[in-house]
Amino acid sequence: MATTEARLLDLDSGGGLREQSRPSMQRSIVLVSIAFFIVGAVFLAFYDSYAHALLFLVAGVLGMALYHAHFGFTSSFRSLIVAGRGIGIRAQMVMFAIANLVFLPVLLAPSVFGHPVQASVHPVGLSVLAGSILFGIGMQLGDGCASGTLYHIGGGDVRGILTLIGFIVGSVLGTINFTWWQSTPQLGNVYLLQSFGPVGGLLVNLLIMAVVFALVYVLEKRRNGSVERLFRRGQFTWRSLLRGPWSWLAGAFVLALGNFVILLVSGKAWGVTSAFALWGAKVAEWFRVPVTSWGYWQNPDNLSALHQGVLHHLETTDDIAIMVGALLAAALGGLLPKAYLRALPWRMVVGLLLGGILMGYGARIAFGCNIGAYFSGIATFSLHGWEWFIGAMIGSVIGVAIRPVCRLANR
Repeated sequence: MATTEARLLDLDSGGGLREQSRPSMQRSIVLVSIAFFIVGAVFLAFYDSYAHALLFLVAGVLGMALYHAHFGFTSSFRSLIVAGRGIGIRAQMVMFAIANLVFLPVLLAPSVFGHPVQASVHPVGLSVLAGSILFGIGMQLGDGCASGTLYHIGGGDVRGILTLIGFIVGSVLGTINFTWWQSTPQLGNVYLLQSFGPVGGLLVNLLIMAVVFALVYVLEKRRNGSVERLFRRGQFTWRSLLRGPWSWLAGAFVLALGNFVILLVSGKAWGVTSAFALWGAKVAEWFRVPVTSWGYWQNPDNLSALHQGVLHHLETTDDIAIMVGALLAAALGGLLPKAYLRALPWRMVVGLLLGGILMGYGARIAFGCNIGAYFSGIATFSLHGWEWFIGAMIGSVIGVAIRPVCRLANR
């Protein structure tokens, strides 16, 4: 890492400006990352489609946003539970509100750019509740959610690799008895735009967000005597746009618009973890495991993805782009560690792998992760997204209690 330092204006705990030093840009990594995006986009344009190439670049921006804003779902849940700090949860509510407002016209249109648009609506029931609780436990043990694991890997955290390995294993396990979980008690699909109409559905969703925002705000105020601001005046500079850090509000805005572009271009909202199930299934097939006999792969879309080349799969290339986008963001900020691989306590290794397995399994039976089920579910007005939020919070309480056993600090 270069020793030349740039100067950054930041805010101290009292709200005043202070000057903070940081390392200079890691230019070689920046250039390699940019070259990767250029070559990758050109390749996908010819290999698959121009739309796929565009979404590859959009996912790269999402990776940068996740890293620069440190927009962690895992840490947000844990911070509320441990310290009563709810800025992350409040930022999520703002993100959902922005997404609802831009998603609504598209979801009401019969088609966009010649293709239909599909909301991420899934049944409210035991499967989502159980899966989200498992995911909540897992993301605390794995020290990152689905999107968090990807941007941690890109940002130079070796622990993310262990979590991802567990994630892939758990995702495959979740496809084995996926059909059984879908036969458990459920209320069926609850699509707010269908249940209450366009205006009513929007108002119901915004009301739930407002209630969550207010409850978290009051809890934080009472427990800490102050409430962290989503955006602080003087925090943004043109330098920080590329090099970071970003405010929570800036991260929420970019992530909401990025998800909107994915919906607009692909016809489906952002997802992450179906790629993990696909990667694991392809490895299993290589070892002659009959994965196509499992119920999950009887779905035509899933079966088609299994039979195609992996780079045809949108979530696969999106996930790769998120990791490289985070790598680019870290290099722009000069924050990549000098040594990527490092020794970890064996209990932490076990916790990270187990956390990944629980998240992978939970995501499959809950129709997605913190992105596919929680973010995209609420963004497209599906009630199961709110059920996922409740379950993941319950699971996080359990996970936070277990973290010290795995040598993970609750901070």
